[in-house]
Amino acid sequence: MLGGGTATPCSAAGCAADAVHAVHWRNPRIHPVDRVKTWAACDEHRAQLEAWLASRGFPVAVTPFGESVERVA
Repeated sequence: MLGGGTATPCSAAGCAADAVHAVHWRNPRIHPVDRVKTWAACDEHRAQLEAWLASRGFPVAVTPFGESVERVA
């Protein structure tokens, strides 16, 4: 849950660090532009998660954790 007041762990496999970034993305083959999925990321894994999504051609936007976006183009 974004911004819920309790610490949220990073979405990277095996990482228990607190998230400080929100990695917003969508799969353009199956999601409309306003369907946004969000992964939580610590400082160490933000770039790795963003790169993994971008390498698959998924639009990605990164914000501070707790901030949301309405769409990812």
